[in-house]
Amino acid sequence: MSKSARLLSPPPLPRPRNHLLTSEEFLDWLQPGIRADLIGGEISMHSPVQLRHANLVNFMERLLAGYIEERDLGVLHREVVAVRLSLRETFMPDLAFFTKQQATRFAEAHIPVAPTFVLEALSPATVQNDTRRKFSAYELHGVQEYWILDPQKLAHRFYRRAGDMFVEFPKDATRIDSASIPGFWVKRAWLQPDKPPAVRACLAEVLKPRKPRGRGGK
Repeated sequence: MSKSARLLSPPPLPRPRNHLLTSEEFLDWLQPGIRADLIGGEISMHSPVQLRHANLVNFMERLLAGYIEERDLGVLHREVVAVRLSLRETFMPDLAFFTKQQATRFAEAHIPVAPTFVLEALSPATVQNDTRRKFSAYELHGVQEYWILDPQKLAHRFYRRAGDMFVEFPKDATRIDSASIPGFWVKRAWLQPDKPPAVRACLAEVLKPRKPRGRGGK
């Protein structure tokens, strides 16, 4: 086995399998190149994703990163960064946005603050976690907006905070306006993993100033 392969192999668990881990034990166990979540004190390993999943996340990362940088709003991270939510919950979201104020609280090896915005793309191995266990954890710990993209069925779902709960956006909306990233939006038609549109053209459209409405909203 090569040195690089050894580095990517999960290290031995820090405690017996029936022991619920703390986030600190999980973070001590986690190594560069290992992708996993700690959910309710249990380790859930990430599996390699299909191309449709990768295409969709890559498109959204480039679009969001370009917009956030242009508007100087904060920081966007991919799933290589661990986000500690609680004593037994540490996740590695597909995409997570943090405001500039939140970024001042980052630790050296992990992020100890809940993101403002989270995007997760579903895969067969993560559906239950992303739509149930991680959903409730994001909701509980103050995430303001949660987008769940479905690369296979294109049944994308978008949630924003209303008090203590997530509330789904209108399901038939053709344009999705973010509630937590000021001025950001996407067209549902752009979220096509088989042939994503050109990011540069989409970003230019999102950044284009809106025309002021006349009287009567016309």
